[in-house]
Amino acid sequence: MLMLSFFLDLVFPRVCNACNTPLIAGEDLICTDCRFSLPTTDSHLDPLPDLTNKFIGKVNLKHTLAFLKFVKGGKVQKLMHKLKYGGKQEVGELLGKMYGAELKTNGFSDEFDIIIPVPLHQKRLSSRGYNQSDCLAKGLSEGLGIAWSADILKRGKVTESQIRKSKVERFENVQDVFFVEKPEEVIGKRIVVIDDTLTTGATLEACVLALIEAQAKEVSVIAMAMVI
Repeated sequence: MLMLSFFLDLVFPRVCNACNTPLIAGEDLICTDCRFSLPTTDSHLDPLPDLTNKFIGKVNLKHTLAFLKFVKGGKVQKLMHKLKYGGKQEVGELLGKMYGAELKTNGFSDEFDIIIPVPLHQKRLSSRGYNQSDCLAKGLSEGLGIAWSADILKRGKVTESQIRKSKVERFENVQDVFFVEKPEEVIGKRIVVIDDTLTTGATLEACVLALIEAQAKEVSVIAMAMVI
């Protein structure tokens, strides 16, 4: 098997999904240099005003967290693009696992009861074949040691792309879109919602409102990347 792996690497060289350099033995998906140099927010160590201010006065959150800084043309954008549009589900699982492990080290395993990914509408899910937020939730679940479910929160209608919309337009685009299909799994629970990339926060805000209405005890949000 080892010889086969070396042969396949020669014929079909594996490259880092962040910088496109060849991966070496022992590396997977993202090279070691990139894993240690990805720009992190460290919002789990110290509240990030630019992040928390997006939700102040709108929804009451226990924790507002983001893993990576999204810079146009940077490595994080490349990773998010490959996850969302390039079929690289394993990249999402890896990033989720990485952040989950970091959060666990800092005591967050005791802060949440269940992880819920931001849902896609069934039509978009069928077209893409997967929900990128599910991949992140799966990895985060493994890293934190907390269960996740894609069956609790649902999207009720197809929305237009949020790209190029203003802050107000983004919120109006997702208003009343999400609903809780299984309220018995939300009542009295500490929920954390995960999304891939945070810009204005409109999508996460709409998800939080639906969960609060369903009587969740606490709601937190995690974005794998935050636009800065």
